[in-house]
Amino acid sequence: MTAQKTISPVDGSVYCERELAADAAIDRALTQARGAQQKWRLTPVAERARICLAFCGHFEAETREIATELTWQMGRPIRYAPNEVRGTLERARHMIAIAGDALADVDVGPKDGFHRFLRREPLGIVFTIAAWNYPYLIAVNSVIPALMAGNAVLLKHSAQTPLCAERFENCLRAAGLPDGLFRALQLSHEQTSRLIRDPRVDFVAFTGSVDGGRAVQRAAVERFIGVGLELGGCDPAYVREDADLPHAIENLVDGAFFNSGQSCCGIQRIYVHRGIYEKFVGGFVEMTRRYVLGNPTDPETTLGPVVRTAAARQIRAQIAASIAGGARAAIEEREFRASDAATPYLAPQILLDVDHSMPVMREEIFGPVAGVMPVAGDDEAVRLMNDSPYGLTAAVWTADAEAAFAIGQRVETGTWFMNRCDYLDPALAWVGVKDSGRGCTLSRVGYEHLTRPKSYHLRLKTT
Repeated sequence: MTAQKTISPVDGSVYCERELAADAAIDRALTQARGAQQKWRLTPVAERARICLAFCGHFEAETREIATELTWQMGRPIRYAPNEVRGTLERARHMIAIAGDALADVDVGPKDGFHRFLRREPLGIVFTIAAWNYPYLIAVNSVIPALMAGNAVLLKHSAQTPLCAERFENCLRAAGLPDGLFRALQLSHEQTSRLIRDPRVDFVAFTGSVDGGRAVQRAAVERFIGVGLELGGCDPAYVREDADLPHAIENLVDGAFFNSGQSCCGIQRIYVHRGIYEKFVGGFVEMTRRYVLGNPTDPETTLGPVVRTAAARQIRAQIAASIAGGARAAIEEREFRASDAATPYLAPQILLDVDHSMPVMREEIFGPVAGVMPVAGDDEAVRLMNDSPYGLTAAVWTADAEAAFAIGQRVETGTWFMNRCDYLDPALAWVGVKDSGRGCTLSRVGYEHLTRPKSYHLRLKTT
């Protein structure tokens, strides 16, 4: 049987090893999920909520172990790793709290002699394919809402973060979730593709690259099932002349470089009004230099490695291509560590004198890199923010809420922020446009993608 090895970016060691699921085990998981879901769909929402809230309790109790595993699997500094547990619980508890209302029958109004309503019916089996960069936050977006809606869930996590899938399974089991309703599977790409094609799977929730999304779409193309795709980003920010500059600088440094820039909604393109451009750049560079790059298991470290050495090489190549095109690097890597292409430890980089011919302003870099560009005003900023194949989030820093709203109406994005960025509010729909994906998770709207409407038209009087 094929083994899957997780190489830790911390020190290059094999952190864990798991065997890929046998085909017979996959078939058994599907069969058990189908049977368990037929009972679960009839379980009252309040009982589903009780079990899912119990999951939250077990998950929270394991915060320390989860944080340590997270740091070793994907490299996030240990000082920040527990935040993912808190964020996961925030999303889970919100979706549990709104489920009763979101899934309630819709009365379409009185009609003499009839009872008419709409009901949100579960789809069946939801197949979640989660990424490694926020392994719990990404998975919870579909796992808990799918269960609350009456579905069964199969979770395939990244080979970089297999222990995260196992934590979900163990905590749900401890919470009393009926057998068969949730299963974590370690799968190859080929097995994943076959599972998408299996007629027992009713919905696929995928988070990953644009190329990965295309592969999922191709696998599902001959089936009439829903596919939710949360893909890449090259997210922009605009700092207006009236912005609170220290606040904007602090927010944007964090938005660009937190998690070593490995966030689909991290800020990569920054447009700054010419009147404050020089002050912004000076403050941005100075604050970036405060990062401590090092071993993420050290509590003093504020910037860990990217996920693997190959990723660091790709990021360095995109930086080099931008510089070759005329960009100017504001940071010397040796300020943080000796330059070494054979390591995933990568210094943050700010590129100036940029334009939209360069990778930093066109491609998803997925690393600690940001391009900063001056603009004349709102119209130029909007034009440049929209000049991208991506549209996940975008943000503006301004003291004028009316202007922020007006600009936001013109920007092609799934989420529009004012005076903040790189955040997901579980009460709002998480959705991308263009190559950033399709479909929706979270909020009450997210439940619409995990259920199907069923109409009930009951004639009460026959005479």
